[in-house]
Amino acid sequence: MLKLAFYQIVILVLASYVVYSAITSFILSRKVRKLGTRAPERTTYLPYGIDMLYEVLRYFLADKNYELWIHMFNKYAGGKYTIEAGTGERVILTAEPDNIKAILATQFKDFGKGEQFRRDWWPFLGNGIFTTDGEMWHNSRQLIRPQFIKDRLSDLDTFERHVQVLMQKLRETEEIDTMDIFFRYTLDAATDFLLGASVDSLVHPQTEFADHFYNAQRVQSIVARVGPLNWLVPRRYLGFYKSIEIVENFVNVFIDRALALSPAELEKKTSHDEGYNFLHAIAAHTRDRVVLRDQIVSILLAGRDTTACTLTWTIYHLSLRPDITARLRREIMEYVGSDDAPTYQHLKDMKYLQHIINETLRLYPVVPFNVRMALADTTLPTGGGPNGDQPIGVLKDTPVGYSPLVMQRRADLYPSPESGFPDPNAWVPERWDGWTPKSWTYIPFNGGPRICIGQQFALTEMAYTLVRLFQRFEAVENRMDGVDPGLHTDIVLQPSRVVKVAFVPAKRG
Repeated sequence: MLKLAFYQIVILVLASYVVYSAITSFILSRKVRKLGTRAPERTTYLPYGIDMLYEVLRYFLADKNYELWIHMFNKYAGGKYTIEAGTGERVILTAEPDNIKAILATQFKDFGKGEQFRRDWWPFLGNGIFTTDGEMWHNSRQLIRPQFIKDRLSDLDTFERHVQVLMQKLRETEEIDTMDIFFRYTLDAATDFLLGASVDSLVHPQTEFADHFYNAQRVQSIVARVGPLNWLVPRRYLGFYKSIEIVENFVNVFIDRALALSPAELEKKTSHDEGYNFLHAIAAHTRDRVVLRDQIVSILLAGRDTTACTLTWTIYHLSLRPDITARLRREIMEYVGSDDAPTYQHLKDMKYLQHIINETLRLYPVVPFNVRMALADTTLPTGGGPNGDQPIGVLKDTPVGYSPLVMQRRADLYPSPESGFPDPNAWVPERWDGWTPKSWTYIPFNGGPRICIGQQFALTEMAYTLVRLFQRFEAVENRMDGVDPGLHTDIVLQPSRVVKVAFVPAKRG
């Protein structure tokens, strides 16, 4: 038998792969065109899209995810905002408001997290509200939702307890790592609200729980980005399973205490503010400790990170704009004064405070990149065809990534510069005076049925914190020597470099 040379075998394998890819692409195109058109394609040349995966990881490790999306839209879609790519499977990426509206609202039943997403995230978040679809997701939301729509005075009491500790730390420290101290502050408030006992990480910075909770998120973020090849991520070597064990051991102590109470005792606690916490409320509806664990860890993730990062971005920009800080303080003095704690009504009435938070969330949406899976053969409204304005056919099990970060920075979605509207890439709270974003162009908390369930809680915590801080401090100084903080697009959007500032105490009496 004639033996083939090694290079001949390589050529044969490559030729076979090219033929297989061509046939697969042809069959895929036929199926897609029965539903709609195809979007501009980011071509890949290696099996499983390894060349694209390499590019994605290279940009990710350099904290350049935003630049990667812009690069791909410009190169492959001619500046339009929808493309598709092959990474062993067809993937669609979009930053079009109409497509995002379809995914999150008008075609809600066609898109979801998908079974693969649930399996990938199960070790960390279990079957919680962020990982499930259908009836399981609906049941989670019904279980949690009532706890976030009650106007409870104890919410503000929780913020007050921990903001006092925060301000003491700021007085004692000349220069701070802003994100670190806000991560600790929001973790303390979140564990207090959820479990009825704070981890007190502001007082004890090196807490085992906080360290392992962060590590679990870090590894999970890597798993999410690698896609079909995430089995290659060395989870055990990175301490992922150890971190999950530490988190569960911590949470289980509080679950045991809640389940030790009788249904009557739980009902009594949930009907009175005194001694009430989030865990008591959901334990009154289910005795399933796995359900309790999954919901607690999910809400803890959302409640800690999102608020901490938004506060960090806000303080960073205020440190660059003493004029805006001064105007904010004037509003606080007018509505609340220098000593009294703000009420819900105060926070609602302070329009400039709201503009500052809205502007931060516009430039830095909490979840910068997100993904949904097509749960059935369906379409997206726009992005296909030669002009990029036709519906796109989407087959069942196709992942669709969408980016609020890219969309909310698109200059073409804002009034023209000739109208006097500020540069969309600049942080200008005054733009919100008399201006309202077009529908589905501003979604810092997502939208549709899965809109962030804790949105009002987070907005209230951020507003309350800013008011208390700038009652006590008259200014915040930037200590970064002109260094840009960069964008680190982990699960939530955070600075890629340390944000160093110094708070200047207000003169009293």
